[in-house]
Amino acid sequence: MIVVWRVTQQCNLACQFCAYDRTLAWPRNEADPAVIRRFGTVLAAYQQQTGDRVLVSWLGGEPLRWPPLAELSGHFHHDLDLRVSTTTNGTTLSSPAVRQHLIETHAELTVSVDGLNEFHDDVRGWPGGFAALRTSVTALAAEKRALGKGPLLRANVVLMRDNLAGFPRLCEELAGWGIEQISFNQLGGNDRPEFFPAQRLLPEQVRWLAAELPALRTRLCTRGVQLLGGPGYLRRIAATTADERLPVTDCQPGERFLFINEAGSVAPCSFTVRECGVPLTELVTAEDVQRLPLRFAAARLSRSPLACGDCHSTQVFEKFSR
Repeated sequence: MIVVWRVTQQCNLACQFCAYDRTLAWPRNEADPAVIRRFGTVLAAYQQQTGDRVLVSWLGGEPLRWPPLAELSGHFHHDLDLRVSTTTNGTTLSSPAVRQHLIETHAELTVSVDGLNEFHDDVRGWPGGFAALRTSVTALAAEKRALGKGPLLRANVVLMRDNLAGFPRLCEELAGWGIEQISFNQLGGNDRPEFFPAQRLLPEQVRWLAAELPALRTRLCTRGVQLLGGPGYLRRIAATTADERLPVTDCQPGERFLFINEAGSVAPCSFTVRECGVPLTELVTAEDVQRLPLRFAAARLSRSPLACGDCHSTQVFEKFSR
């Protein structure tokens, strides 16, 4: 079971493609740490009763800058025996204390890197950011090797029109940092519709990517790096560039994946919170978690989510396929 939990809408960067750009003026919300601790106990009971290992993956905003997160990660890992993951922009990784905390508590860490040098710095509003990430991630990988423990190190890249050609070189660069897995997303248009038209991938770019991936995977494999993403994922990306809808009638909601937002609502994915969201206050036992697939299925029958008519949930389309 993978539980992706968005704990904060606050971020310190100004990414041009992201809704959480710090320069945008709108009210930012954060999760209630007490609610997280309580539901963590429920997840631990679910894990113990079912034998199904749970990975809780913190998302933002920028989660590593949210003050309660370090204590919660430690509690989930050390006290509840839950696996912990975080997706981060990497701005805190220059701190030796933060890196040590990640080594001690995390099973996985995903660092967002969106291009080489100036492109990354410009699109994320972080002068010198690419060089800072190189130093910090390389240090974390070295510390992990020296201690013989630590999180799997993954980089995630948002592919857009102006960075796609440099993706193979970026992957080779990331391998040199000690990154062990690389995943990628296509640029989406929901967060920043004003940025999307000029940077959305073109059909010919997707065909180029599909042709490049096999050789790139092989080169990375010889360096001990997995490039993730299955055939279904490329089909989803190609469909987006062609404005083709891909409906999903049954993604087995709640069986292997849960999304929780900062307001404490759990849903099959981030796109279906409105129609299928269940308040965490209603989930107090392991059995309540086990019944979620039935609740989600009933909710979909009574009010079919619009998003399911053109599904963009990456976990449904093999983003993390090896």
